Amino acid sequence: MTEFRYLGDSGLKISSLIFGNWLTHGSQIENDAAIASVHAALDAGVTSFDTADVYANTKAESVLGEALHGQRRESLEIFTKVYWPTGPKGHNDCGLSRKHILESINGSLERLDTDYVDLYQAHRYDTETPLEETIQAFADVVSAGKALYIGVSEWTADQLRAGQELARQAGFRIISNQPQYSMLWRVIEGEVVPASKELGISQIVWSPLAQGVLTGKYLPGEQPPAGSRATDEHGGSQMIAPFLHDDLLAAVQRLRPIADDHGITLAQLSLAWVLHRDGIAGAIIGASRPEQVTSNVQAAEVELDDATLAAIDDVILPFAETDPAKTAERAPQTRPC
Repeated sequence: MTEFRYLGDSGLKISSLIFGNWLTHGSQIENDAAIASVHAALDAGVTSFDTADVYANTKAESVLGEALHGQRRESLEIFTKVYWPTGPKGHNDCGLSRKHILESINGSLERLDTDYVDLYQAHRYDTETPLEETIQAFADVVSAGKALYIGVSEWTADQLRAGQELARQAGFRIISNQPQYSMLWRVIEGEVVPASKELGISQIVWSPLAQGVLTGKYLPGEQPPAGSRATDEHGGSQMIAPFLHDDLLAAVQRLRPIADDHGITLAQLSLAWVLHRDGIAGAIIGASRPEQVTSNVQAAEVELDDATLAAIDDVILPFAETDPAKTAERAPQTRPC
């Protein structure tokens, strides 16, 4: 069973493992399998669910809404996001303008079949909208009762500081940031995490298994398994490609004895490692099959001592990306519509 942690300096508790449906629901797998995976997460004690309007061009939100239908709403924490293009991808169908935020929250609520979301997140920073406009729009979403809390995703330390100051002036607080983070992608450690701690912001991290590389199923010198993310033509193969190098894959295999010593899988070791890191409130896990959820949720119960954490770093840190500048470098410089 999962554990529960406070999100930022708020009173909101979330499950430390969060079910996300980025590359699966509405695109990679059939709805029945997606719904079964959501129900497996519920059965395992997961109460937090993360999606976004852009996932499968709004279809993922609809699948999640269907999967959660009939559940006690007060027992769930539902997160969604706004920024990337949706719908016909017209000139105002993206970004963090007041128009797009206020229109997008209504669409998300309809698809999710709920009156409110617990966490509404800026999916990226919008360089073409005044930050004051964005923050005031989020304040109005909260005042209208359509979102209880506000978060962001992949913002730099400076952006977090500026956003939090304006949010406080507008009467709310940013309580979370959602960055990519894993043993192999640690760019938030140098600047984003320290700034977030100062500001009362927690990290909800995505890709804690480095697109599946940290499960150990990709072997050096061998072709990716059929049906794996590395063979997916809907975006998965592009995301995983930077990790598919033989020396890195060989290092991942050297983590296996550490996992074996703890009686756990490589995936469970990798998730447990994330949950032991400073400033992390939760890690998002995805699944195409219910048994993946059942297995991964067990990571919340794994204890890793300092010696184990040091042994992990000895193996994998030389292959990890740690440059703090990568957060800004990978961010969109203009609106994608």
